[in-house]
Amino acid sequence: MRELSGKKLGGGEFLQDIDDHLLRIRISYDLGHGRRIEEKAAFQQGSELIQKQWSWRELRGDALQREYTIDFNSGKATARKQEKDGLKTWSEEVEIARGQTFAGFGFVLALQNLRERLVKGEVVELKAVGFTPKPRVVSVKLSYHGTDRMRMSNRLLRGEHFMIKPEIPAIAKLFIKIPDTNIWLTPPPSGFLRWEGPMAEPSDPIVRVDLTSGNESGPARPAEKS
Repeated sequence: MRELSGKKLGGGEFLQDIDDHLLRIRISYDLGHGRRIEEKAAFQQGSELIQKQWSWRELRGDALQREYTIDFNSGKATARKQEKDGLKTWSEEVEIARGQTFAGFGFVLALQNLRERLVKGEVVELKAVGFTPKPRVVSVKLSYHGTDRMRMSNRLLRGEHFMIKPEIPAIAKLFIKIPDTNIWLTPPPSGFLRWEGPMAEPSDPIVRVDLTSGNESGPARPAEKS
């Protein structure tokens, strides 16, 4: 995980396995000084990709700073966040469209499944569950933005650029600003290469997550201009 300037914030570990017929993913980051982040997700695979669970939490030592969880079966979404007057909790029943609603790393898998349609120029609308810290569901549009090259780990890598753009009603834009998220996948067979977006809440700093470590991490630029 890095700042957009390329400065390293911390190292991460990605694990996945199949358990109880579900694809389970765990991503953890060590950001130093006792600060850790962990994201977990579970998916049902088959004729369509269906997200079943998602959680994200940040700790300093053993102290919970914030945590977000979603049960996609029940639609229950919960947030807990440490504020000046203590740990606060928000809980909502959100509307989940089966196979059309995702959170966190779920959008990487969704992009892999939708790649062919997006590369042909189609714009696909899905739903995203996010936190402000109150849980909420927003519509997002997924689109393809060409092939880029980026410096990563002393190499110049090529990646397909996809954008996730939130669709916020005009009146809500006065109160909520949700940045776009950009994801790069490796050329087919598609796999994760880079992610740029707010760490968790829309007001968080924009960070970059690279597939490979190393001292170098440069901005993505259109391949034909590199």
